[in-house]
Amino acid sequence: MEHLARTWWLPLVRGIVAILFGILALIWPAITLLVLVTFFGAWVLVDGIFSIFSAFRHGARSRVWAVVVGVIGILAGFAALTWPGITSLALLYVVAFWAILTGLAEIVDGIQLRKVIENEWTLILGGALSVVFGVLLLIWPAAGLLSIVWLLGIFAVLYGIALVALSIRLKKVTT
Repeated sequence: MEHLARTWWLPLVRGIVAILFGILALIWPAITLLVLVTFFGAWVLVDGIFSIFSAFRHGARSRVWAVVVGVIGILAGFAALTWPGITSLALLYVVAFWAILTGLAEIVDGIQLRKVIENEWTLILGGALSVVFGVLLLIWPAAGLLSIVWLLGIFAVLYGIALVALSIRLKKVTT
């Protein structure tokens, strides 16, 4: 429990970065694919690095899932930054599979966290939102880049809020 409580700031940073990314995507929906790829790549790369960093700050129980989430984020970030000329359909699939895999890992991690924090739902909610977002992208791939920008922006803001709420709950445990 002490390990989780001491690292309350990690989901806070991840949440703030997600909210900022989401707001930028919503403010500038007509941004070019190159900028979207760069924003997305930077976001998931930073998120992956912080997730791996938090893996070694937590107990062994949640370490595996935090590393899985981190590696998925880093790989998705490098893919997006390495191939900026990627088509919107390819970006859609990168974003969709990243969201689904990350969401599933966070749901599992959130269920394990329930053993430590009573009535924990914020990480599970964030993971569920991630899975739903990814599945929606797979169901409607022809929706177009503007739709992806709006969906990604809304998802990132909601996901960020869930992570900030988690960090607040973890911070309360330390006081």
